[in-house]
Amino acid sequence: MSIVIPTPVNEPILSYAPGTPERAALKARLAEMSAEQVEIPLIIGGEEVRTGDMVDVTSPQNHGHVLARAHRAGPAEVKRAIEASLDAHHAWSTMRWEDRAAIFLKAAELLATTWRQTINGATVLNLGKTAHQSEIDAACELIDFLRFNLHFAEKIFAEQPVSAPGMWNRTEYRPLEGFVYAVTPFNFTAIGGNLTSAPAMLGNTVVWKPSDHALLTGYYTMRLFEEAGLPGGVINFVPGDPVMVTEEVMGHRDFAGLHFTGSTSVFQALWKKAGENLPNYRSYPRLVGETGGKDFIIAHPSADVDAVRTAITRGAFEFQGQKCSAASRAYIPASMWAELEGPLVAEVESISMGDPGDFSNFMGAVIHKGAFDKIAGYIDRARASSDAKILAGGTYDDSTGYFVRPTLILSGTPTYESMCEEIFGPVMTLYVYPDAEWSETLDLVDRTSPYGLTGAVFSRDRDAAREAMERLRFAAGNFYVNDKPTGAVVGQQPFGGSRASGTNDKAGSALNLLRWLSPRSIKETLVPPTDYRYPFMAAE
Repeated sequence: MSIVIPTPVNEPILSYAPGTPERAALKARLAEMSAEQVEIPLIIGGEEVRTGDMVDVTSPQNHGHVLARAHRAGPAEVKRAIEASLDAHHAWSTMRWEDRAAIFLKAAELLATTWRQTINGATVLNLGKTAHQSEIDAACELIDFLRFNLHFAEKIFAEQPVSAPGMWNRTEYRPLEGFVYAVTPFNFTAIGGNLTSAPAMLGNTVVWKPSDHALLTGYYTMRLFEEAGLPGGVINFVPGDPVMVTEEVMGHRDFAGLHFTGSTSVFQALWKKAGENLPNYRSYPRLVGETGGKDFIIAHPSADVDAVRTAITRGAFEFQGQKCSAASRAYIPASMWAELEGPLVAEVESISMGDPGDFSNFMGAVIHKGAFDKIAGYIDRARASSDAKILAGGTYDDSTGYFVRPTLILSGTPTYESMCEEIFGPVMTLYVYPDAEWSETLDLVDRTSPYGLTGAVFSRDRDAAREAMERLRFAAGNFYVNDKPTGAVVGQQPFGGSRASGTNDKAGSALNLLRWLSPRSIKETLVPPTDYRYPFMAAE
C-alpha cells in the first residue's frame, strides 16, 4: 500500500481586522494569559522536572509583568535529557514513517485551530510581536514547516537508485546515530518548532535548549507537540545556562548534530567546540546554523520611490528590526533622495509604538535590557558623530518596557559602523550614492559586510536588476527584486545565507532535511553466483 502525505498548501494568514472572529479570539486569549502566571518545568522523557532553580519570564513591553516562572536545568538534568533522547531513539527511529508523520500533521492541525490563539498569545506577550507578526510566525510559518517538511521528506524517501538485472538496489534513509542538539533563538516561535521537529520527524531524537527570552513560547510549542501525541524522550525541553548545557551536550560521545539559529559568534564557538571534541564522537556531527545578517536594500535611479519607501519602513521596523532578515542598510541614488527623504522621515515618525496588545500599534518593545542598551549605544554614537545624522527617531525609554523609536540614520560614509555592523533593532542607516556610480555601489554592497543573508534591489530597469542579481550573487542567500528583504515563506523562498550568516541549509526545503539523514545503500542479489571463476578465465 502506497502512503501519501497530504499535499501541503501555505496556511492562510488571518487579518485580525476589526470585526473578525480571530481578532476577538486573540484579544480574549491575551486577557486570560495576561492574568495568569505559568510555572514552566523542564520536560525530559515525557515527564515534568522541577529543579527549584527558577527565573522570571517577563514581557518586553512591560518588564515588571511576570508571565511565568521557569525551572532551569543543572548538569544532572542535562545528562538525564541526553539519556532520555538515547533511550527513545530505537523505538522512535523504527516507528513507521506514516505514524511519525501523523503526529506532526496533527500538531499542524491543532495549531491551525484550537491552539492558534494560545501560541499567538504567548508570542505577543513573551516576544512583543504584533498580532500580524505573530500570526505570520507562530501560527502560519510553523504550520507550514510541519506540513511542508513532511511533504519534502516523502519526496526524499521516494528517491531510489536504479537496479540492474538480477539485483534490487535501494536507499534506506536512516536518522543520525545519536541525538540532535537544537538551540533556538527568541525572535521566531516557528524556529523553535522547526529546529526541533525537522530532525524529529525523520527519526532523530532531540535535546532542546530554548532561548531564555522565549521560554513561554517554547513551553507552549512543546505542549502542542505532546498534545499531538509525541512520545516522551523524542524532544526534551531543557532551559538552562547555555554554556553549561552546551558543555554537557557537545561533550557527549553520542552528540550527532547541531540545529542552531542565533548569533554568528556563538555558532562559531560551537563549531570550534565540535572540532575540539571530534576524536571523542561516535560520528562526525552535522552542524547546521543560521546566524546574523546585515541585510540591504539598494535602489536604482529607475526605482519606484514609493515602493522603496514602503520596503524600508516595513523591512527595517516590523518586529522592531529583530529579524535576521531585517533591512538595516539602504543605498539610495542622489536623484531619488530629494523625493524620498521627506516622505520617509514623516512616515517613520508617524509609526505607532507601544504594547502590541493594543492592535493599533505597528511596533512594540525590543526583547530585553541587553538589546536595549546595545541599540541605544548605536543611536548615541550616531548623534555624536560627524559622519552620521539622525533623521527620525533616535529616542528610547526603558522605564516600563524596552522601547526604542524607529530610527533613521543618514551616513556620510559607506563605512560608518551602523552601515557595517549587525544591530538587531529598529535602526536603518542610509547612504546616498551618485547615480553614475551604480556599478561601484554594487561592489560596495558586496564587500561592506561579512554576512550573506538577505538583500533587495529596486529597479524598473531590467538590465540594472539583472546586473544586481549577478554582482550580488554571494551577498545574499535570499535575494528580492522589488520587494523588502524579509518575509520568506516555507515552500516558496527557502531561507538561509552563507558567509558569516550560516551554513545555508535552507529551512523550508528538502535541503535542510537531508542534513538529518544518514543514508544506507542496500544491494540485494536475487540469485547469487555459486562459482568464483569469471568468463574471461575460460580456455580458448
